[in-house]
Amino acid sequence: MDTSSQTQQAYAGLRQAILSLDYAPGERLTERGLELRFGVSRTPARAALLRLEGEGLVRRAGRGWTVSPIDLDEVRALAEFRVAVEASVVRLACERASAADLDAVRASLDAARPLADEAEGVRAGEDFHSALARLSGNPFMAEGVRGAMTRLARTRWIEVRTPEAREQAWREHSAVLEAIAARDPDAAARLIEQHIAGTNERLVAVLDSERRRLRGSGLAIVGASVAGVRSAAVAGVQPESASGPVPPRRTSLHRGTPPRPWDQDASVTPRSASI
Repeated sequence: MDTSSQTQQAYAGLRQAILSLDYAPGERLTERGLELRFGVSRTPARAALLRLEGEGLVRRAGRGWTVSPIDLDEVRALAEFRVAVEASVVRLACERASAADLDAVRASLDAARPLADEAEGVRAGEDFHSALARLSGNPFMAEGVRGAMTRLARTRWIEVRTPEAREQAWREHSAVLEAIAARDPDAAARLIEQHIAGTNERLVAVLDSERRRLRGSGLAIVGASVAGVRSAAVAGVQPESASGPVPPRRTSLHRGTPPRPWDQDASVTPRSASI
């Protein structure tokens, strides 16, 4: 396998492991460890880390690397960004999207239901919002939304752990798409703003109820208080509905895999305990 292929292999594998929380926020990474895990040489491992650094998923720590912590300030800022950009996205989509374009997004949305697990929930959300952004016809908006969804992927694994949360997200996506198909920009903008606010509320509820347990299990969380994120994230936008805190689960976020440290009680020693 050539260097370029090895780099892509290491990048894709490590990115997925980080987004799915297989590597915990704050966990140390070594180039040697990545070589062994992904079967690549030193140069591709380093190139993958540099690429992920550009996406904000890893950061340098002295002579080594760590998985970037969950940053509550970033969660707040991304919610503000998404409200501003995606409201404009759906307004433009009402003007520019063809019937065929809308039918394609609807087919993808319907094909994804029911969303069986967290991985499908995160992937479906990213696919839907990215598809909406492309319907705007503005490549800069599309790239901005894609980047925001990438940075939020890890926290969305936490937020979509229940079938009820995944079904609610699907219904809200469907309502936004229907408003665009009806060529109603005001309704589409209102619904996407409420959807983003509701998603943020559900995420914050989980972080609020489980922050101490998550930190005790090795997940690094930094930034402003949870209350600050809730109050400032999408000021002036009220979610259409918000569910309460999701009760802690004692099973893994991965289907068919053993429970990971942060799925257990905080007393369990995490893999990243040396952080």
